[in-house]
Amino acid sequence: MADQYDYDDEDLPDPSLKNIIEQESLQWIFVGGKGGVGKTTTSCCLGTQLAKHRKKVLIVSTDPAHNLSDAFCQKIGRDPTPILGFDNLSAMEIDATE
Repeated sequence: MADQYDYDDEDLPDPSLKNIIEQESLQWIFVGGKGGVGKTTTSCCLGTQLAKHRKKVLIVSTDPAHNLSDAFCQKIGRDPTPILGFDNLSAMEIDATE
């Protein structure tokens, strides 16, 4: 008997950046994981690539060890901050406990 969670690979979308960018109905992407696995790097890369194809992109960090400011080499605060070099990409670092 097949497991109810058994999926055929044909039912799954192609796991690629191209597929993410082409998903016009996609509004949210959550990046998570343990410390040191590349969440900030992945978020920044996804954000910059999506900004090439979307009207507006916002990267939000709830990580207590905020690193978006370091990644983009500019001060980023609790309000959406435009990212230098982009007219449609912003980022914010918020305290998830507030």
